[in-house]
Parts: sequence; C-alpha cells; structure tokens
Amino acid sequence: MANPSPMVPERLQKFIDRFARFPAVGPRLATRLAFYLAHLDAPALAEVVDAVSGLATLDRCPRCSFPKARTADRCAVCTDAARDRGTIALVERETDLISIERTRQFRGTYFLVGELPERGTLTPELRARLDGLKKLIDTELGGRATELVVAVGLNALGDLFASVVAQELKGRAEKITRIGRGIPTGGEIEFADEETLGSALKRRS
Repeated sequence: MANPSPMVPERLQKFIDRFARFPAVGPRLATRLAFYLAHLDAPALAEVVDAVSGLATLDRCPRCSFPKARTADRCAVCTDAARDRGTIALVERETDLISIERTRQFRGTYFLVGELPERGTLTPELRARLDGLKKLIDTELGGRATELVVAVGLNALGDLFASVVAQELKGRAEKITRIGRGIPTGGEIEFADEETLGSALKRRS
C-alpha cells in the first residue's frame, strides 16, 4: 500500500492503492494515472468506467483459457475453422499470444499455461493446466497432436519448462518444438518485435 497523504482525497488514495498493485505500475505511476483520470470531464471518465466495467462480462475460453465474451462458447481463435487444431502453441501470458498473432506467421491454436513457477517445479496449478492440455489432445485430436510449440521465454526457466512438457506430454504429439533463437537469450515473447518473433516462429525446432 502506498503511503497515504493527508492532501489526497480518500477516493483518490483508494484508486492509487489498488492500481499500485498492478504489474509494472507501482505507486508513482498509479498516482499519475489517478490524477490524470480525475481531470477528465464527465463524458470521458464515463467511457473509462464503462471500459473497466465491461471486463466483468468476460470469462475464459474452456479450450485455451484466453478471455472471451461470456455469451460466446469459445474465443475467436478457437472458433476459427481455418486454424490448424493439431498445432498448439503453449504460451505463458495472454500478451504472448497477442504478440505471436501479430506476426501472422502462426496458424495453429494456443494453450495458456500461466506464469511459469520460479523454481521450474511442476506446481499443482501447472500440473492441472497440463492435465487440461492432455484432455484436450485426447478428446479433440484422438490422443495425438501434430505439433506442440513451446513458446515461452528463452531463459533457464523456459528451458526447464520445455523439459517438463517433453516429459509430461511424451507420446501425445508427433513433435514438440521450441521457437527459434531469433529472440535473444533471456528475452520475453511479449517484448519481441514482430519481425524477430515471426522469424523465430519460422525457425522453430
């Protein structure tokens, strides 16, 4: 929680305290954002409120876990008949999926595994996600995917995860690949430029 200031109205401080906990925000940026929003006129602020409240109408795709409209059965990617369902990219974050989509170099589907555990161990949450992927492969692909693309960061943690995937999903894919080393070692998928990431996807092995 940010140190409260007697000069800041309670409602403003509440906003700062809450948004300071967001990834990559912190108290300083949360404070700037709070004052920026406080200076908006009523119609502009109403648009922001509507955009935020609209997030409550979303839930997760039962196939890949990407956000979707609550009224839809699946997300836009999973309902796209032109996608190669046998090729599945395993990604940590929604932003990684978006970054890959922007390259227009991948026409398979995705599966969100969530943040990788710091020690590279198979946590109950990660095991549950991988069990979900196994079920997907068994029920939708007859027990065997064409390719599983491990599209996570090129670092020690990503290497450990790739090893776990190879062990846990052995026999459930014709091949298990990683994106190419066009992305610098230690680099994150979401921060790679489209050309570099597209090249790395083409050279996966």
